[in-house]
Amino acid sequence: MSDSCGSSCSSNSGGCGTQESQQAAAAQQENAITRSLGKIKNKILVMSGKGGVGKSTVSVNLALALAKRGYKVGLMDVDLHGPDVVRMLDLKGNLQPPASKDALVPPLEYNENLKVVSLEYMMKDRDEAIIWRGPLKIQAIRQFVSDMDWGELDYLVIDAPPGTGDEPLSVAQTIPNVKAVVVTTPQKVALADVRKSLNFCRVLNVEVAGVVENMSGFVCPHCSETVDIFKSGGGEEIAREFELPFLGRVPMDPKVVMAGDDGRPYLSSDGDSPAITAFSAIVTGIENRLPAVSAPVTLGMAGGKDSHCGCGCGGS
Repeated sequence: MSDSCGSSCSSNSGGCGTQESQQAAAAQQENAITRSLGKIKNKILVMSGKGGVGKSTVSVNLALALAKRGYKVGLMDVDLHGPDVVRMLDLKGNLQPPASKDALVPPLEYNENLKVVSLEYMMKDRDEAIIWRGPLKIQAIRQFVSDMDWGELDYLVIDAPPGTGDEPLSVAQTIPNVKAVVVTTPQKVALADVRKSLNFCRVLNVEVAGVVENMSGFVCPHCSETVDIFKSGGGEEIAREFELPFLGRVPMDPKVVMAGDDGRPYLSSDGDSPAITAFSAIVTGIENRLPAVSAPVTLGMAGGKDSHCGCGCGGS
């Protein structure tokens, strides 16, 4: 048996040694993933059926709101072709390589309760296009989990690209017990695509923690009245159709756009605008459905990286 193996390996450069080393590396990474996930209590995959529904806005503000309530939170951007988390949080710098070969890479810290990982942190030029096939995307996502020193987390929020492609599939297959939060807008075109995402979760046995209806009406900046531009109630309707929890609806607010562009997310800030009030109720719903084991210690408004107010006003 050993002779045949030796002759095979000597005549084939991709023989037993290479195969065994690949299997060993895969097993080592699998063990690292298991160890890393063992320290994370709740994993939340934020997904959508189509682009442009505000999925990244929900992801970033959800992570910030949970961190502000005192939970230990990680935010992982796996939207490899359109990572927006970097700009929405106005994080600077790049991930530093570990001091030793076997050491883990520490994620960037936004504040004492929130750690962030995005592919953009690893790029010298953040405007460079990511032209990768499926296997490279899968490996990158697995490394985000296995090679990062997440530590103990109450919540890991994962911002996935729209649709049901390699990235959300990789997360669902790599991270056991991940729960989905599906974001949609009210109009029928968006709802048709959301059905695909919900069926994706059903096929892969991914539990859906709830549906969020974003851009549900427009808050007039002059009179503060809400006008239904994209209709309203579609997200609640599809949640009822699939017998899923409906977490709530968030109206469009120009302040959300301005704050996101400035790197100071608005929905997770203190305030009493219709959008902030609605999103706060959504976060509470997620908090209740996916409770953390440890009791949180609430952060004040100075919890951000620059100790600035989160509402986009530039105050402290």
